[in-house]
Amino acid sequence: MSAGSHHSHDHHHGQITHSHHDRHGPHGHVPANFSRAFALGIALNTLYIIVEVIYGLMAGSVALLADAGHNLSDVLGLAVAWAGAELAKRPPSKQFTYGLGGSSILAALLNALFLLVACGAIAWEAVSRIGSPAPVASTTVIIVASIGIVINFGTAMLFMRGQKEDANIRGAFLHMMADAGVSAGVVVAGIIIYFTGLYWIDPLISLVIVGIIFWSTWGLLSEAVRMSLSGVPRNIDIENVMDSLSEFQGVQTVHDLHIWPMSTSENALTAHLVMPDGHPGKGFLAEVERDMKRRFAIHHVTIQIELEDEEAGLCDTECPR
Repeated sequence: MSAGSHHSHDHHHGQITHSHHDRHGPHGHVPANFSRAFALGIALNTLYIIVEVIYGLMAGSVALLADAGHNLSDVLGLAVAWAGAELAKRPPSKQFTYGLGGSSILAALLNALFLLVACGAIAWEAVSRIGSPAPVASTTVIIVASIGIVINFGTAMLFMRGQKEDANIRGAFLHMMADAGVSAGVVVAGIIIYFTGLYWIDPLISLVIVGIIFWSTWGLLSEAVRMSLSGVPRNIDIENVMDSLSEFQGVQTVHDLHIWPMSTSENALTAHLVMPDGHPGKGFLAEVERDMKRRFAIHHVTIQIELEDEEAGLCDTECPR
């Protein structure tokens, strides 16, 4: 369909009208472009991994080598998020009529799982070291970890703009903030060890950081699972949408309302509107579309107009909405 176009056709239960803009048209919703942020983040973190491995081997620091392995999983997470974001830009095809926006949901889900695996690995290492803490070359660890704070926090800031609206971008943001937190914990541990010689501080702080990462990741995981199951996005109250549609002039009742995410940044809606006075015309449909987009960030709206509540005649009791 061309950008901004509408179409309608007769249906044996009424009239179905699809009211939406083409995703890549001049008025369509196009996901923000974070390609440079992903490329820069992957390059900087890969370089930092090489530095960690070199100095970890030189200083005999298991902590730095373990963190290098953790950062490697995060580079993989960034790559997955980037792939999901790029695939989401693909136009619809005969095989994928909604496009490949759902790939960004899969990327967010994989990123959450990567973070949980990383939490498990760090926790396992920390617990095993609490009983028998290994000596740490604190000065080297402090310097290298400080570089990590700058790189990881700087990379996270590249995704700050889109992390509130897009779960896939939020996954990348959380990855980098988690890494910055881990690096900060390593610096704090290194400073305490330097002045006290208490090597058990290192694994203890690691466990605290794991708890923080797990808490933030759980929200991302639950949201990604919800989206993958076509659940109503968390930022949309379906009752408010129902009330909004019911308030339009001529609408008697609303039923068969469905809202689901097409990607981590686009939502779709279908609904049946009972309008006894007849079909209201394209102007009404365009108004509904604008209202749904403005109030609820729903970009793809499909409405079926019915002249009478046909569901009421099919049910002995009140039908579910």
